[in-house]
Amino acid sequence: MFSGMLFIFLPLIVGYLIPVRKDAVLQFIHAQTSRLVLVILSLMGLSLAGLDNLGENLSQILLYTVTFFLCISAGNLLVLPLLDKRYPLKTEHGHQQLPKAKMLLESAKLILVVAAGLIVGLLLNMDLIWVDRASEIILLLLLFLIGIQLRNSGMTLRQILLNKQGMLIALVIIVTSLPGGLLAAWLLGIPLNHGLAMASGFGWYSLAGILMGDGLGPVYGGASFLNELLRELVALTMIPAVISRFPNTAIGYAGATAMDFTLPIIQNCGGIRCVPIAIVSGFILSLLVPVLMLFFLSL
Repeated sequence: MFSGMLFIFLPLIVGYLIPVRKDAVLQFIHAQTSRLVLVILSLMGLSLAGLDNLGENLSQILLYTVTFFLCISAGNLLVLPLLDKRYPLKTEHGHQQLPKAKMLLESAKLILVVAAGLIVGLLLNMDLIWVDRASEIILLLLLFLIGIQLRNSGMTLRQILLNKQGMLIALVIIVTSLPGGLLAAWLLGIPLNHGLAMASGFGWYSLAGILMGDGLGPVYGGASFLNELLRELVALTMIPAVISRFPNTAIGYAGATAMDFTLPIIQNCGGIRCVPIAIVSGFILSLLVPVLMLFFLSL
C-alpha cells in the first residue's frame, strides 16, 4: 500500500516543481481545479448510490462525521485559547460587509453536487463499476493541479519560516487534531491509522473527502467530506464572534481554509495584521493534508 501512496502522491510533487509566471495560466488552472472537484464529488455521490444497505451506510457516515468533528474540535479549542494567552495578537475591526452568505452558498453547492450524484445513481440504477477507476484518474490530475497551485501561491520558504506565529498555530492544529482522531477511532472501534487519516483533513473538505474515498471507500470519503465541511461552516460563524478576543483561535480553527476561503472574513474582522499569519498557517496545513493523509492511509 506504501507504493500506492507514492503513486498517488507523485502528481502532487511533479506539480509543485512547475513554476507558472503567467496569471492567465494560473487562473485557468484554478478554474479547472474547481471543476474537477465538482466532478469528483458527483462521482462520490454515485459511489454512495452503489453501496449495499444504503440507509445503514448513511447512518454510519453521520455517526463518523459527528464523532470525528466533536473529538477533533474539542482538541483544537482546548489548546488554541492558551496560544492567545501566551502570544496575544492585536486585531482591528473592519467595516466592510462580510461575504459570509456567499461562502455559505458555495459550501451548500458542494453538498448539493454530492446529493445530485447520489440521486442520479439511485434513479438510473446504472452499472457503477467504472466510478472508482474514473475517480482515481481524476484524483491524480487534481493532485497535479493542486501541486502547481501550492508552488505558485506566492509563499516562499523564507516568508513561512519568518512568520513564527503562523507556524505555531499550524503546529497546534496538527498536534491537537491527531489525538482527536485517535480518540474518535477508539470510540468507533475502527483502525487507529484510519482515525489519524480522518484527522488530517484540517478543513480542506474537497481534497480530504476525495483522498479518504479513494483510499477507504465512499463511507469514509463521505464522512471526511462532511466533517471538514462542518468545520468550515462553524469557522465562518465563529470567526466574527471571537477573533477580537481570540485571534489565534479564530485563525487556527479555520484550518487550511485560512489562506483562501475564510481569509476575507479573517481580514475584515481581525484587520490586516492577521492576514500574513492566516496565510502561513493555512499554507502549511494545506501542504500537509495530502502528505499526512496519504501517509496514514499507507500504514
